[in-house]
Amino acid sequence: MFLFCSVLCATLHGIMTPLPKELRKGRGAASNRTGRFEPLRRMAMDDGWGLIEEAPGKLRTTVSVDASRTVITRNESPDLGFDRSINPYRGCEHGCAYCYARPTHAFLGLSPGQDFESHIFAKPDAAKQLRAELAKPSYRCRMIALGTNTDPYQPVERERRITRQILEVLAAHHHPVGIVTKSALVTRDIDILAPMARRGLAKVAISVTSLDRKLANKLEPRASTPERRLGAIRALSDAGIPTGVMVAPLIPALTDAEIESILLAASQAGAREAGYVLLRLPLEVRDLFEEWLSVHAPLKAAKVMSLVRDTRGGKDYDSRFGVRQRGTGPYADLIAHRFAAATKRYGLGTDKVPLDTTQFRVAGPQLSLF
Repeated sequence: MFLFCSVLCATLHGIMTPLPKELRKGRGAASNRTGRFEPLRRMAMDDGWGLIEEAPGKLRTTVSVDASRTVITRNESPDLGFDRSINPYRGCEHGCAYCYARPTHAFLGLSPGQDFESHIFAKPDAAKQLRAELAKPSYRCRMIALGTNTDPYQPVERERRITRQILEVLAAHHHPVGIVTKSALVTRDIDILAPMARRGLAKVAISVTSLDRKLANKLEPRASTPERRLGAIRALSDAGIPTGVMVAPLIPALTDAEIESILLAASQAGAREAGYVLLRLPLEVRDLFEEWLSVHAPLKAAKVMSLVRDTRGGKDYDSRFGVRQRGTGPYADLIAHRFAAATKRYGLGTDKVPLDTTQFRVAGPQLSLF
């Protein structure tokens, strides 16, 4: 029986060919490849009978409840500027083809591909849980980062407003917060962030990967356009909120030529800080990004991956602290020198604006005198 199955599988493999990429309008990943923890690998195939002819239909976003018991995530990474963060959502509808957070969906039995950007898990109790955690006697105040894994202002936030509720709690406790996003929706919460900023409690960084609208649309199909992100920098800055720009990720041979133009545009919009992260391709992200290149930039694919490996010691990724965000080697050094020169030229400080942790207070309901 085993021999028969082996022969049959080999025969089928010889006559069946993979179907074209499962391209979906408005989605970044070209397929929904199986996560690394699944025992089976699934791939759509054409068996020659002509039964699968239609292109994949529109992939709709579904939102489920994340039942996590705590909302603050802590880390001990020496190359991060924070030790705690909050992610109001798991998965991200922005659909960024390069997103290093994609592999986290594999822990849920879902694909880091199109599942990651279409099956979102929201944390409706996040504000309540945060209030409870801040009230613990053992809590010690440090800046909380929003947007470290998935974007707190992705499209679903318009309706769910979980990020806004979190900010309301932080404002009530005079707790410092730093936000990273590629969405202009952050300007909705200027009414909360501006008063916090006046007390030295809030700052925002807007991620700008490319100023090329067509390229940005393919890389980040449901994120704000480059023009709207620059507009957000201006609106936040005009409101007195310290705002920076993150050139992240910086993709070799694809977006690296835009370093100076992005920093100039951000500076003219009012940005005060700047930072960058070299493209990271951990776990499933490597195959998904190579797949994206084969569809959207086939003539540049080999060059992109060659330079990626040049910055990672010949590998696709190097996860070591201290080098994972910047890379090593001549190309990485060149990028670092160009970035430093441009930030100096355009008056963008790379020293981060400090936030005040001394104002923190436990805010609770007022007790009755009787």
